[in-house]
Amino acid sequence: MSKHILFMCVANSARSQMAQGLARAMAPADVKISSAGSTPTSVRPEAIAALSLKGIDISAHFSKTVDDIDTESVTTVITLCANEVCPVFLRTVEQIHWGLPDPAAVNGSPEERLVAFCEVRDEIERRLKDYFI
Repeated sequence: MSKHILFMCVANSARSQMAQGLARAMAPADVKISSAGSTPTSVRPEAIAALSLKGIDISAHFSKTVDDIDTESVTTVITLCANEVCPVFLRTVEQIHWGLPDPAAVNGSPEERLVAFCEVRDEIERRLKDYFI
């Protein structure tokens, strides 16, 4: 059975979307990557911009719920919430928690907001490098 990693956060708009884009770029070809949220909204333009700076295009991504995912094939769930209540995945699978701040909660200029998204993007990338080693 091949691996299927599901990244989860609340809105599926920033952290889990960036994790999905980064993981797809970094994971072995046989690993399926998905993302979902407990109350999905829409993908943040800053998340799209932050990944674009790394040459990764997530502009076609959209926010999803777990109901939109093939949950039977999921082998690993990585939650990315920090101060929010993380969504719960009810099947017994490998569960990992990376408590990362929500860059969408940062107030400030567009440049300051993009910096916050890039900082979270870089932390996700660092953790994924360790994960895929």
